[in-house]
Amino acid sequence: MPYNPEVVRPMRDELVRLGAEELLSATDVDAALTDASGTALLVINSVCGCAAGNARPAVAIATGHEVQPEKLLTVFAGQDLEATERAREYMVGYRPSSPSIALFRDGEHVFMLERHEIESRDATEIADDLKQAYDRYCSSGD
Repeated sequence: MPYNPEVVRPMRDELVRLGAEELLSATDVDAALTDASGTALLVINSVCGCAAGNARPAVAIATGHEVQPEKLLTVFAGQDLEATERAREYMVGYRPSSPSIALFRDGEHVFMLERHEIESRDATEIADDLKQAYDRYCSSGD
């Protein structure tokens, strides 16, 4: 059973305010990630404390970095069930976890932060990982 949308809205809005596009269905996920050119960061958002205290703040911190992915995307685990399931299909080799953060380049999954890499670290450390991934995969000079 999905979470109550009214309860989840403030958690969703944190990423939307940063410019994230919400992917609400499997069709939305496929449209954003299938045969996509450029770079996209996909955040599997969650109601858990590590999403609130670590993942979403890390994404916000990383938005201040000079190099950025071209798209910021999000699905909400526990609410956008179909979209979350489809998004996880693009993360081959990784077990489902939420929150999690994935980076795609030209439709290829190139970087991943799983829940165990998020819940035990602070937002600044996670943001540093994101910035390094942006430098590696989003820079036009590579």
